[in-house]
Amino acid sequence: MSVTYLTLEGYEKLEAELENLRTVRRQEIADRLREAMEGDNLGLDPDAEFEAAKNEQAFLEGRIKELEILLASARLIDENKKSDSVQVGSKVKIQEEGVDPEDYVIVGAAECDPREGRISNESPLGQALMDHRVGESVSVNAPAGTFTVKILSIS
Repeated sequence: MSVTYLTLEGYEKLEAELENLRTVRRQEIADRLREAMEGDNLGLDPDAEFEAAKNEQAFLEGRIKELEILLASARLIDENKKSDSVQVGSKVKIQEEGVDPEDYVIVGAAECDPREGRISNESPLGQALMDHRVGESVSVNAPAGTFTVKILSIS
């Protein structure tokens, strides 16, 4: 089982989602299935309603399993740990030549959100930055082509 890197906030968020799916959503879908079997569908096709509820149940159970695996393989990121090289949990300021500097936090794949400046350690940029230090220029092999960034700061 591969390791899933998570911040404490991300771990708690996924735990809360899992709890909601196990308790609230499972019950809602069970109620929908029961109503579909009883034929109390307000004029809807009972077979279509039952099939839709079964599909939703399958999706829900798949997401529950996915979250259970993620949380079981989680390794919490120590966001307060300082390092002189880029690690999971590092806040990094980088600059590509001719472009304004950009700030990123290196997180695990389960928490990445590039629009929020949270990039995965498994992404092309995240992989390229790992273990490099301030002042180093790093070549990034991205799907759109190769580019170079300079590491301005790590915190």
